[in-house]
Amino acid sequence: MTTVNRAIGAVRAAPRRTTVSAAAVAVVSLLAYAVLRHLSHVSMVDAMVYQAEGDAVAHGRDLYELRVGAYALPATYPPFSAMLFAPAAFLSFGALRVLVTLVNLVELAVVAALSCKLAGWPSRPLRPAAVLLVTGLGVWLEPVWTTLRYGQINLLILALVLWDLTLPESSRLKGVGIGLAAGLKVTPGFFVVYLLLTRRFRAAATAAASCALTVLVGLLVLPGASWDFWTKDLYDTTRVGKEYIVDNQSLRGMADRLLHSTHTGTATVLLAAAVAVAGLALAVLAERRCPGMPRAHAWAGMTVAITMVLVSPISWTHHWVWCVPLLVLLAAEARAERRRGLPGWAGHRWRVVLAGTALCFCSFAMWFVPHKAWHGVQMSYWFEPAASVYPLFGLAFLALVAVRVHRWTRPLPPPDRSEPHGASALGDRPRATTARP
Repeated sequence: MTTVNRAIGAVRAAPRRTTVSAAAVAVVSLLAYAVLRHLSHVSMVDAMVYQAEGDAVAHGRDLYELRVGAYALPATYPPFSAMLFAPAAFLSFGALRVLVTLVNLVELAVVAALSCKLAGWPSRPLRPAAVLLVTGLGVWLEPVWTTLRYGQINLLILALVLWDLTLPESSRLKGVGIGLAAGLKVTPGFFVVYLLLTRRFRAAATAAASCALTVLVGLLVLPGASWDFWTKDLYDTTRVGKEYIVDNQSLRGMADRLLHSTHTGTATVLLAAAVAVAGLALAVLAERRCPGMPRAHAWAGMTVAITMVLVSPISWTHHWVWCVPLLVLLAAEARAERRRGLPGWAGHRWRVVLAGTALCFCSFAMWFVPHKAWHGVQMSYWFEPAASVYPLFGLAFLALVAVRVHRWTRPLPPPDRSEPHGASALGDRPRATTARP
């Protein structure tokens, strides 16, 4: 009996030891980040813009005529966002820098927890350790680093959408997170189309109503600014920035650089439309036609997210913070693959994909493109892969999803009893004689 109790105690202590080790790694990583950040003298220029927007709201100045900093940056978010920034007008910029950084780190932890919940990985006893590791090491992912560097709100947007995706279908709040995210930054409204296509009509209506409420609040408080934004400024991409620079990691930016053009026109619109249709179709297939596929809902959500940042006319590098839940999802697949113990390539595929994805988003590849190698859009073709690493990754990811969905929608082959654990050589689904539900 004593031996059994000791064994049970050892099992219960293992998650605690893992959590303590993960906390130590996270603390060391965040301290290293703090030192490097201090040495880098980050400007947090977007936080400066947010503060100026809040000041304009608080003191009744024209919101969309303001220009901030050496680059004369304008306000680009809906009036509702600027209203939320109003308290920043009463802080010194030094205090705002500290506050925004701390809030972003807390949001990163929330994103880590929601990502683990969406992927259903790891088990509950080990989940605190995973959240600590994702938070501590996540700061080295380029989109997260750049979000923190600029003082952006991407992690808040990501947390709202992830929270929505993890809500049960029966929840009356389903759709609220997506609607609020769309009210803050417009582009998450792409998820409303996904809700409609997957027949979540109540959630889609809730999302639309939540977004409409933010618009209504903006109209009531800032009627002039709201009229300007929703009728004119929203459609003027020149206010956001130059589409062809390496900062823009959308299909539009990649096409502009590849074709050496500042306006690729109809061809790029058609490409973005085709990718949007393909991405949404894959998400719907994963959600509705592959009920037995592990983590089907998470795969569908990530497919919509990657499609969204691909087809948006401008997707700055920090908009790709979706790499955080994506890496967690791939880690879950790699862990499941390891448990199956399949031989050869079938036993290592997801670990290779996980490593490649982590390398992609930790590479900072676009920032190593020599500045003198391109003037306007005149960039050497040698630099194209590095300059457009995220859209290339996004297209490769959609191809991976297509392969995965195909394997789960094709007819089941007859069983092969020689394979270990009844698993297929593909390592994705067991072979069985029973019909798929």
